[in-house]
Amino acid sequence: MLLRKVLRTHQRGNRYISSNNTLLPLSYVNGKKLDQITSTQSNLRPLINPATGQHIGEFYDSSKDCVSAAVEGAVKALDVWRALTGFERGKLLKKAADLIRGDHVAITEMEVEDTGKPIWEARMDILGCADSMEFFGGVATTVKGDHMMLSNGNFGYTVREPLGVVAAIGAWNYPFQMACWKSAPALACGNTLVFKPAQDTPRTAVRLAEILTEAGLPNGAFNVIQGAAETGSLLTSHPDVNKVSFTGSVETGSKVMSSCAAGIKHVTLELGGKSPIIIFDDADLDCAVTGAMLGNWLAQGQVCSNGTRVYVQRSLMKSFLEKLITRTKAMKIGNPMEEDTRVGAAISSAHAERVLGYIELARSEGAKVEYGGARFVPADPLLKNGNFLSPCILTECTDTMRVVREEIFGSVMCVMPFDSEEEVLERANDTKFGLAAGVFTSNLFRAHRVISKLQAGSCYINNYNVNPVEIPFGGYKQSGIGRECGELCLQYYTQSKSVYVEMGDISADAPF
Repeated sequence: MLLRKVLRTHQRGNRYISSNNTLLPLSYVNGKKLDQITSTQSNLRPLINPATGQHIGEFYDSSKDCVSAAVEGAVKALDVWRALTGFERGKLLKKAADLIRGDHVAITEMEVEDTGKPIWEARMDILGCADSMEFFGGVATTVKGDHMMLSNGNFGYTVREPLGVVAAIGAWNYPFQMACWKSAPALACGNTLVFKPAQDTPRTAVRLAEILTEAGLPNGAFNVIQGAAETGSLLTSHPDVNKVSFTGSVETGSKVMSSCAAGIKHVTLELGGKSPIIIFDDADLDCAVTGAMLGNWLAQGQVCSNGTRVYVQRSLMKSFLEKLITRTKAMKIGNPMEEDTRVGAAISSAHAERVLGYIELARSEGAKVEYGGARFVPADPLLKNGNFLSPCILTECTDTMRVVREEIFGSVMCVMPFDSEEEVLERANDTKFGLAAGVFTSNLFRAHRVISKLQAGSCYINNYNVNPVEIPFGGYKQSGIGRECGELCLQYYTQSKSVYVEMGDISADAPF
């Protein structure tokens, strides 16, 4: 079947995609796009621009045969890829980093079209992905074991070996980042991958596959399949998959873990959060407000690590709220392709309604909406069908409210007062989640003391939602298992082999 041309409308600072039902070839298996429709494919999905409501195109879920072909290709590529030295693999990843930087404008625009997030934010994400590739290209040579001297001249050593075929499943809020954060360390360690992006944001992972192939990755070492839960289940349950890395909800993560348990597969889970930000009365007010905004307004609030429970010491509460509301009102909501936009569109109309439903629930529970929390219609008529919401600031919340305890995954900030350090620590830790936490104070003794008692895997002092690739990222409790980023995550893509070496004649001392 021939592909119809993609029709784009470009205006200066005002770019949109026109609807023409373009068929998008979005499976990438064994080094090439699959652009032919076979009889085994089904479930044609529309890809919709969240900011305009227009169709970008259509694509098919990958069939069972396509999933099997992708895994088979990863198995075949494994011997070739793992046989390279860490230095050789690292050079290829560094070349991929350069290619990402060279193509970041196009990738960024595609990411904006798929996610609805502001272009400055998407650009930051994409360039950060290049950094991830470069970082793991640099540390690929450090994947090594230990040497141990034993008695009588004997010795032992360990080696770190790749796990094999990795199934990686990403979420829709950071599609290109998910693909890079999972592929870079896995490839650095000598594994091969089959990646499934979220069905709402399927395109940029395919562009990454093309870049990796251009950089010299063997065909089959990085594959992309498409679909929703059914496709993911086909992948995680495949007998030739050795490890699953999943990012998404706790509920789906639990199912993934159960699927992996049946095959005794390695698993990394990066799941949900309901993270606290604690602001003491000696904090720099402007920095604290900025931190709370970074912890709630990025990506329209669709960030797993967001600090949506903001605890402010009572004496600072009034001035904090005044400044927060003033600065939030000043944020431009609208066309995500414009550089001065700070609030883009929610991923879908259904998700926007889910967020609004939580805000109505908060009202019914007794919370007060200080600002926002409603549909927003930009003046530009081309955006009238977009999924825009005004960021919501809630007060008069209690720790027992569902809006305080459940992950909303939208721009809904609960601002609550506290009086003492002991009190706020108990409240902050009273959650099933443990992904992130933040502390704002000018007293560094208190900052480190509080951080040491917070039950969270990724913590911040006087900043928030900053993720340098050198620092591991992941959570406690139901927020996940394992880590992404940093050298630590190499342990989650390798297994240790121990070797004992006898240097003498064992017959002299053997009991047989």
